[in-house]
Amino acid sequence: MARQWWQTEDMERRQWLNRTQPQTLQIGVLLLYLNAALSILLGAFLVPVALVLAVAQAAGAYGIANERKWGYLTGVISAVALLAVPLLSGGGLFGFGLLNLMFDIALIALLLHPQSRDYKRIWFK
Repeated sequence: MARQWWQTEDMERRQWLNRTQPQTLQIGVLLLYLNAALSILLGAFLVPVALVLAVAQAAGAYGIANERKWGYLTGVISAVALLAVPLLSGGGLFGFGLLNLMFDIALIALLLHPQSRDYKRIWFK
């Protein structure tokens, strides 16, 4: 089957989750999607900053799953921003609850893990 003029080789391999990536990146992608979905379901569309963070998380997860450097950068920035929002809003580290704090730290640790960084350095475009 011949490709159309508007199709590229990458179009055939777009995916939401890449099972060939290291486990640290796979779990990080799932946590980014989960955070974005829960933010939207819990009313992030009412607060512009929360909506931007939710969209950035989903875009970062999709970019990481498709091995894009911009996706990794977006995912890391949005994960760090999730941790910084309670600090900047005056709520302190425990402003949004201990469980949220643990998941935010785990997400950052997964994305910045040496195995994730090495995979990104070698394979991401």
